[in-house]
Amino acid sequence: MLPQEIGVRLRLPGHNVWKGTAMPDPNEEPAPSETAGGSRPIHPGVSIGHVHLKVSDLERALDFYCGVLGFELTQHYGREAAFVSAGGYHHHVGLNVWESKGGSPPPPGTTGLYHLAILYPTRAELADALRRLMTANIPLDGASDHGVSEALYLRDPDGNGIELYRDRPPEEWPRTPDGQLAMHTRRLDLDDLLNTPSNGER
Repeated sequence: MLPQEIGVRLRLPGHNVWKGTAMPDPNEEPAPSETAGGSRPIHPGVSIGHVHLKVSDLERALDFYCGVLGFELTQHYGREAAFVSAGGYHHHVGLNVWESKGGSPPPPGTTGLYHLAILYPTRAELADALRRLMTANIPLDGASDHGVSEALYLRDPDGNGIELYRDRPPEEWPRTPDGQLAMHTRRLDLDDLLNTPSNGER
């Protein structure tokens, strides 16, 4: 199973931001995963609002994030930095060359961003994203059905991992007989995705 359920959750219009875990019942013993180091759980209303990426060529990055994926440019700081967003938000993705102009992607075996995950509100919008990639001849690293979501994996021009995905409704998430999540990684049928009606919500 590929470790591709983890990523930054970015909000697109009409969809909730990932909220994290619920606050525990104060009368129950907290689970160890919720109290690593003995700290209190983070507030459930906290969310990840944006990511800021170091890129080697700002205009090339804008060609990808705006020209291919369709984000809107909200702020441009000369040749050094730019902010892009969906739906009029101030920015979901920041791009800069302050420390990386002309640089190369980090080599394997180093730490850093695994991928950022961009959440689409419907299956039809994810299908539109796939069509955009195909039109721009941008290859996929993979395409997976995780049960709870459907995801496309690729890289931006600087080698940063990108996940484009949509969540299934919670009532459709696979579960074990005792009610626990049963996520999986299976091949996503791209032909079926492309055949999603333009107004499809499934």
